Order: sequence, then C-alpha cells, then structure tokens
Amino acid sequence: MLIMTDSAVSAVRRFMDSTQAPIVGLRIKVEGGGCSGFQYGMKLESQAEDADEVFDFSGVKVLVDTTSAPLLNGVTVDFVDGLEGSGFKFHNPNASNSCGCGKSFSC
Repeated sequence: MLIMTDSAVSAVRRFMDSTQAPIVGLRIKVEGGGCSGFQYGMKLESQAEDADEVFDFSGVKVLVDTTSAPLLNGVTVDFVDGLEGSGFKFHNPNASNSCGCGKSFSC
C-alpha cells in the first residue's frame, strides 16, 4: 500500500485547486530510467484508467497503474518545504539503491 503524508496530501490538493481543468486525481508511476534504474513520475489526471488502483487520502485520489503498484508497495510520499527548495520525496523501503536526488531507485 502507498502512504502519503499530510504534507504531501496538502501539496497535491493545492496543485489540484490551482488548475482550471477538471482533475480526478494524482497519478504516481514508476518507469525505467533515472540514474538508478527506475524513476518516479507524478501527473495530475483528468480520468482514471479501468485497471488503476485508486487510493483515497482525505479526498485526494491517487491513481496507480498495475505495473507500478508492486514497486510502490510500502512507499511513503512526503512533501518537504525548506531553504534548499521544496518538492516531493519518496521513501522506498524496498529499494536496494537510490540516487542522491531521491527520484530514482533500484530493487
């Protein structure tokens, strides 16, 4: 199961509220690439796919495709805001290696 911190949920809600287009939720996926083999991707979606796994975090829907779901199991998504910048951070207990940017990993 995917975990979203309160800070991440609030950030997603702000992004969803600031867009003009109708948004059903946030897609989180894993794709090949990055400096460690896999990389995380995020995108606001106007509709869910039939096979998506849908998580609801206090009214914020997160969509995960069937290929990404096993790689996101147990992952915590956080949003940090600090002097050195702000952004989403992924904490993956299943990753055997991850890069310094926190956006890619290997299993």
